[in-house]
Parts: sequence; structure tokens; C-alpha cells
Amino acid sequence: QVQLVESGGGLVQAGGSLRLSCAVSGGTFSSYTMAWFRQAPGKEREFVGGKSWGGSNTYYGDSVKGRFTISGDDAKNTVYLQMNNLKPEDTAAYYCAAVWAFDPRRIPTSRYEYTYWGQGTQVTVSS
Repeated sequence: QVQLVESGGGLVQAGGSLRLSCAVSGGTFSSYTMAWFRQAPGKEREFVGGKSWGGSNTYYGDSVKGRFTISGDDAKNTVYLQMNNLKPEDTAAYYCAAVWAFDPRRIPTSRYEYTYWGQGTQVTVSS
């Protein structure tokens, strides 16, 4: 059973940076398509970005493109979300998600296509 544990959230001023971590256990992250989602109060869970290591594909939502970057560390079996130039509208709970990479060329953007989820970490950006 794959388990995902996020960390690294916190309070940051607009324009600042944070790096979220998603520690993976029960499987190797490179065998999965890994994604980050976020959910603000009263809003739907939103796709932030995803990466398929087998297909060397990365895809980001329009609202974060150019500011956020997904990477991974094989030795730590951990996936990261580097967030730069943060804006108040980035405030949300951030979730790590994984699905077995049946088709490594494809990165699902729907939350319903992901099998495993972390518990979430809160990011708050002050103006």
C-alpha cells in the first residue's frame, strides 16, 4: 500500500518561496504518475501539476505555470513542489497524489484518476 506524507507548508509573504515535500513509502515514486493538487476553502480541488518519470512528461496548471516546479529525489523516494513568486491566491491546502503509470505519456488532471493521496499541508500567502 502506497502512503504519501506531505510536509513543508507554512505562512509566507507574497513573492516568497516554499518547497513542499511528498515522502513516498510502499512503492517507488518513479513507477507512478505523481501530482500536486490544492484546495482552498469553498472551492473544488484543483490540479496544480503532475509528472510522469517514465514518460519524462511534466504538466502544470495555467495558474502556476512558470512559477512552480515538480522534481524528485530517488535516494529519498520523495517528490517536491518548488513554489516561487507566491501569490495570495495560492493559499490552499496542498495535496500530493499518485496513480500507477499505466500510460507514462499521460498525466491525468482529474482528481478522480488518482489512487493514493496524502493528508495535505497548508500554504498561506499573505499580501
